[in-house]
Amino acid sequence: MAEETGGGGETKHEEEKGMTPWEQHSAVIKLPRYDYNAPSSLLHDSLSGFLITCTIKREKSATKEAISILHKFIAPFNALDDNPSKNPNSKRRKICTEHPAEEETDSANAKEETESDKDGVNGLSLVKLTRNGLLLFTFPINALHDTVNVVSNIIQALESRSLNSPVWCHRIFPIQATCGLNEKELQEVVTMLVKKFVDAKQDKLQRPLKFAVGFNRRGIEETKSENRNSNGSNACSLLDRNKCFGVVASAVNLVVEDSVVDLKSPELSVLVELLPLSGVSNGSIVVAVSVLPSNLVSTKPRLCVKALTSNSKEGSVA
Repeated sequence: MAEETGGGGETKHEEEKGMTPWEQHSAVIKLPRYDYNAPSSLLHDSLSGFLITCTIKREKSATKEAISILHKFIAPFNALDDNPSKNPNSKRRKICTEHPAEEETDSANAKEETESDKDGVNGLSLVKLTRNGLLLFTFPINALHDTVNVVSNIIQALESRSLNSPVWCHRIFPIQATCGLNEKELQEVVTMLVKKFVDAKQDKLQRPLKFAVGFNRRGIEETKSENRNSNGSNACSLLDRNKCFGVVASAVNLVVEDSVVDLKSPELSVLVELLPLSGVSNGSIVVAVSVLPSNLVSTKPRLCVKALTSNSKEGSVA
């Protein structure tokens, strides 16, 4: 007992000495609150954002680390604030009222929103997931952010050592769009993103176009369980990898007829990531989709977004 009592201070001192800046300075970067409206938005609208893999049981440290990194590479969020027609809250705050109490309430709400922005990256919402080792940040509807370029800049900064290597965050998947995991929606989203990719690099792409498809089903067991509990049905058929690959490949071929699958050196990679959303009770399954250039993916041991560090210990969430 004497050792336990006497060692308390030493243990605390040793822990502080061995702790990373993300834990030592937790008061500097506050954890944002979960946006509990986000899952509902994802069911009805296509959103962009970032899905981040991190060390299990270190989600809080990883959240602070992710916020610090993203804050450096995302421009100040003004897309909606400058356009009242796209931001109902902004429009509401500008309406003059005859009741001072209402004006004070609006002023307090505006102050609260401003303060909340300090707890995260302005414009990004933190979404609660059912799977450990994952973080999900989303932009509001109609927010136009080039998430692929953001992640590309982060990786370049890490490679040039102008940005310190992260400790808890392993990979950042740039979400270009989200959709329900069904044939119609998935094909529409993939077709749109591939067309955008091809139009931007039309003169630089080789023919036939080499592409690869990746489908990550992290949280599949949790999703299946929620589906059965909510409506008694099994997960949709596209949870089968081969069926999902077939839908994505046909969408790519619709845009580029002379395209072939190449898992070793693809020019473009279509990555589909299942989002194990918390609070979705109607059995719907939402996926994040992106079409990425070769410099942002690794093909061994499997197709995935390039790791932020070469020694990431991702365990079961890799």
